[in-house]
Amino acid sequence: MANFMVLPPEINSLLMFNGAGSAPMLEAAAAWDGLASELGSAASAFSSVTSGLVGQAWQGPASQAMAAAATPYAGWLNSAATQAAGAAGQARAVVSAFEAAQAATVHPILVDLNRNSLVQMVMSNWFGLNAPAIAQLESEYEAMWAQDVAAMSGYYSGASAAASALTPAQTLQQLFATLPNLGAGNKGNANLGNGNTGSGNVGNGNNGSSNLGGGNFGNTNIGNGNFGSNNVGSGNIGAGNIGFGNSGTSLTTGRNVGLGNAGTSNYGFGNSGSGNIGGGNTGVGNVGGGNTGNNNIGFGLTGSNEIGIGNTYFNTATNQFSFGGLNSGSGNIGFGNSGTGNIGFFNSGSGNVGIFNTGSSTAHPGGLNNIGIGNAGANNFGIGNSGVFSTGVGNAGQWDTGFGNAGNFDTGAGNSGNANTGFGNSGFQNTGNGNSGFENTGFWNSGNVNTGAGFTTDSGLENSGFGNTGAGDSGFGNTGDATSGFYNRATGGLVNGGSSGFFNTASGGSSENGFSSGFFNTGVTQPLGIFPIGTVSGSNSGLFNIGTGIAGLFNLARL
Repeated sequence: MANFMVLPPEINSLLMFNGAGSAPMLEAAAAWDGLASELGSAASAFSSVTSGLVGQAWQGPASQAMAAAATPYAGWLNSAATQAAGAAGQARAVVSAFEAAQAATVHPILVDLNRNSLVQMVMSNWFGLNAPAIAQLESEYEAMWAQDVAAMSGYYSGASAAASALTPAQTLQQLFATLPNLGAGNKGNANLGNGNTGSGNVGNGNNGSSNLGGGNFGNTNIGNGNFGSNNVGSGNIGAGNIGFGNSGTSLTTGRNVGLGNAGTSNYGFGNSGSGNIGGGNTGVGNVGGGNTGNNNIGFGLTGSNEIGIGNTYFNTATNQFSFGGLNSGSGNIGFGNSGTGNIGFFNSGSGNVGIFNTGSSTAHPGGLNNIGIGNAGANNFGIGNSGVFSTGVGNAGQWDTGFGNAGNFDTGAGNSGNANTGFGNSGFQNTGNGNSGFENTGFWNSGNVNTGAGFTTDSGLENSGFGNTGAGDSGFGNTGDATSGFYNRATGGLVNGGSSGFFNTASGGSSENGFSSGFFNTGVTQPLGIFPIGTVSGSNSGLFNIGTGIAGLFNLARL
């Protein structure tokens, strides 16, 4: 935008008189005054309650330590109140500068009158008779120009002075960053809760900053067990997801809304792809349920640009009608299914049983795939899982047993790390709740390999807990490496361990044994994807399964 020094009075005057005026700045000043009052009241109340507890009901070293940690928060509130009051004063100063400048500015009507008069004088200037009048009008115009520039210069100086008097936002952020933690086992600053690594978290076991909830890995998540940033809900992977068990294509993509969606910008349940609205769709831009393809509207359609149900549809690309059954694909039982061998309603993919499921199994070709509602991954048992081989609700990770886990091989809820047994752990291989560190047994540890609660340091030990045999274990009585939980056992092969939960066993695989979650699962070597029998044993989730690569309970997925 051009500098006001070179703008003619037509523009400067018009801008000063046709803008929003001083009303918005006066409203801002009133809002800042209100905020200053609220912050001051909060600081007084905070100090009063803290001093009252320490002086009466709460005595001893713990109360003194908490009071020492709370005092800077009261100071921060008072400082913020002072700065808010200062902002209100400077806003009023800007109003005064504007009103003074507007009063000194030539009114646009006078500028227009001068220019119109000049045009009339020039058009009727026969034989130069109007030359003196024209010169007078030009002289007046130059005076208007100078008057407007002087008014704008004064406004600029006043507004700049008011802005320079404001405390930069960075100062407040720096002050906030120096606040102590309120809670146990935190690393960082201004955490309100326990076992957090980062700053400004409210909750337990978060790894990152500004999270509200527990067990999140990333920043600015609201909920539990999210892996990424700006998610709202639980067990989401990626960014900007709202709901449970949604997974983006990377940590910076997502924006899914609903349950168990895999991809980007899906709305609904168990969609795989992008821009789908509904449930169980595979592809791009579908509206409805159980569609495979792109830009379909309806249920159980296979193809693109179709409107209808199953094999009965209108193709908007060819303007042709097709009449057939209510499922598309082959071997489907139910209504609105596309793909092969699905049983239920609005499923796409192959081998799904239930409603709104997508995907196909590469681990067990020709067998059952997802069992449940709204699963977008493969071989899941439950509701809204977008990973693989998970049992439960809203898991975006793999081989999880529980609710809202974004990590892998977890047993519990709200875990974003791997191989945890418990709730709200963002670290790996923890047994307990709210741990952001690794291989801890207990609660709220941000350090590593600790047994207990609230440790911020590393023990330097190989395992935490009691009676564990292996390396990187937590919990009780586990055999194998990188294991959490209670009495899990994995032996033999090149790699063994990686399990969580209770009383899971695996043996007999020449390459890999373990990597299960849940309760009382028994790994017996079987073919799994590209691995022939005798290679892998375990890789189960759920309850009381016997075999390899099973999710659910009592081997129902292998019927």
